[in-house]
Amino acid sequence: MKRPNLHHCWVPLALTLTSSLAAAQGNVDGVKVPFERIVNAGREPGSWLTYSRDYSGARYSPLSEITASNVQNLRIKWMYQFPDAGNEVSPLVVDGIMYVTGPNTASALDARTGRVLWNWKRPIPADFHALGFGHVNRGGAVLGSNLYVGTLDGYLVALDLKSGAERWASQVADYHVGYSITGAPLALENKVITGVSGGEGGVRGLIDAYDAESGKRVWRFWTIPGPDDQRAFHTWAGDSAQTGGGPTWVTGAYDPELKLLYWGIGNPSPDWNGDARAGDNLYTDSVVALDTETGRLRWHFQFTAHDTHDWDACHVPVLFDGTAGGHRRKLLANANRNGFYYVLDRESGAFVTGQAYSKQTWSKGLDAKGRAMVQPHTDPTLEGTLVWPNMNGATLWFSPSYSPATELMYVPVRIKGARYFKRAMDFKPGIFYPGGGEDELSALEASGEIRAVHATTGAVAWRFPLLTPASSGVLSTAGNLVLSGTDEGNVFALDAMSGKPLWDFEAGSAVEANPISYELDNHQYIAISADRVLLVFGL
Repeated sequence: MKRPNLHHCWVPLALTLTSSLAAAQGNVDGVKVPFERIVNAGREPGSWLTYSRDYSGARYSPLSEITASNVQNLRIKWMYQFPDAGNEVSPLVVDGIMYVTGPNTASALDARTGRVLWNWKRPIPADFHALGFGHVNRGGAVLGSNLYVGTLDGYLVALDLKSGAERWASQVADYHVGYSITGAPLALENKVITGVSGGEGGVRGLIDAYDAESGKRVWRFWTIPGPDDQRAFHTWAGDSAQTGGGPTWVTGAYDPELKLLYWGIGNPSPDWNGDARAGDNLYTDSVVALDTETGRLRWHFQFTAHDTHDWDACHVPVLFDGTAGGHRRKLLANANRNGFYYVLDRESGAFVTGQAYSKQTWSKGLDAKGRAMVQPHTDPTLEGTLVWPNMNGATLWFSPSYSPATELMYVPVRIKGARYFKRAMDFKPGIFYPGGGEDELSALEASGEIRAVHATTGAVAWRFPLLTPASSGVLSTAGNLVLSGTDEGNVFALDAMSGKPLWDFEAGSAVEANPISYELDNHQYIAISADRVLLVFGL
């Protein structure tokens, strides 16, 4: 695809420095983000205070300077080059400062110009090797005067917002056996919550809470149950739970009124051979609701029981209020990797409704309780079994967006099938443990969409076709816009009500990140990463 010619416009490129810039310290003096500020994120629409802007996971911006009528005038305002390729970060913006992360790195940038204020880096151990994922990081969290970052070698680190100085580093899990952290933490009242990567290493998944000031672990929730949780433990045959997987890759959501934390759980291990792990394999491929004070399970809902296709449920849960069953309810939506869109009651976990939103051939549909009615002969075999969607699912880790203005959910969709294989495999700690694999269909047989569905029902409102399966998250705004990117290197905007294409920019590199929007000096900006470059657009 033709690359954009940037030589004819003046762009203040941010230079990557290796130390703090003393002259810039005045910009970050006094930066502080108390818990109440994040809870009330709606009062400052120009900021982006947590991974999804607020705790709801909706990735919606109330900003409206950029609209469907003027979006065609968007231009590059500044760019920042990351030290590493394949960046998937969702930046944070606080009081004119943008915080970005990478694999074992973090930086503070002047959000007006991209000028570097400070950099932090933690060496990646020489013996670190990723099991089933790349060297990526998807973002940080802010609380008080700290920025919190997870590292590939399994640490949660607190950095001073003003200087980037390391305040504490707590080991979450041992990278030698396959654990890692690639997702953004979630900072709550006095705790920082983090998940882990590494399901393809046969690890035992977890969600941890750490004291925000000291870094001491407060509680741990094991996503693969032990004998103390008999009901869930008995959904694993024999001793298969010991290598059960259940990673927690992506950030969760939080309801401050209910004081419930919602987090998506990944696939069971080994991925494609379920012969030795008969049963539903809780709590894999589920969303769990946890008490934030204790980490105790309030409820769970499993999307794919006994998964043999690697359909993680590691999506950011989207919380919204809507009318279902004739009355207003607190709801949770999940456009799942398995091809179905689900709506749950977020107080109880009860299934409200659900339906397929992408091509899927493994299930006849969902029963009255939301359990999939699995088609026969869809499990992986030695010879291979053709099933839609493929391993990467009908959507992947990147975020959908919910607009309260349109009451639509915007989902980046993948339409691709694969032949799934299984094979016998002995478990060895720290070694890739998939139990099989997949043979994807040709790219000519694959496509993608941005699909708008009515949030409370899943009924389709409109579809915007993509040449290839979606690879980027979605942002919706009060300016009646939906923004996203493509694997071919495009950043684009659609009309939020109709899906009509309005604007397109050729970034020249794959866009595999979540866009954000922020405001400075009464002007709105859009920021998104394209491979190793952060692009910031404005009018």
